[in-house]
Amino acid sequence: MEKSSKDPKLATPNDFFFSGLRLPGNTSNKVGSTVTPANVAQIPGLNTLGVSLARVDYAPYGLNPPHIHPRATEILTVLEGTLYVVFVTLNPENHLIWKVLYKGDVYVFPQGLIHFQLNVGTTKAVAIAAWSSQNPGVITIAKAVFGSKPAISTDILTKAFQVDKNVGQYLQSQFWTDNHTY
Repeated sequence: MEKSSKDPKLATPNDFFFSGLRLPGNTSNKVGSTVTPANVAQIPGLNTLGVSLARVDYAPYGLNPPHIHPRATEILTVLEGTLYVVFVTLNPENHLIWKVLYKGDVYVFPQGLIHFQLNVGTTKAVAIAAWSSQNPGVITIAKAVFGSKPAISTDILTKAFQVDKNVGQYLQSQFWTDNHTY
């Protein structure tokens, strides 16, 4: 949901400021990463400007799980560490596009495509992601499919993923980590 515009006469410096990216995020979760957003929810002055960003912290071998941004293209810059970055093109090709990035490298993830990043190094990694929207949205694939409330029928998951019913039930029983801070 978009925030309504503030009367420019009432704007303050704090409407255009956020200090939340200066500190590392806590990566001690099941996926080993944390995304700290700086979008219109944190910086009201971004309203209508069409940009936002986030800090992404990765533990060694930490994963920012497969996800999409329905409202924005993402550009990622590695500040520290080594990341394996991937996106998958649309059906029917489903072509896997990947690269290993090092400090200072930049990579683009087109709007709406499934993508992820994995720290392939033995030390922490840090990246800054920027989007072409003040509110890019995020849908983490596994959490959305296996952690929906109410749950998607196991019969549907079994058929869709062509797995045994026990596998579908097992996946639904997992606690799906949300690595985004809000």
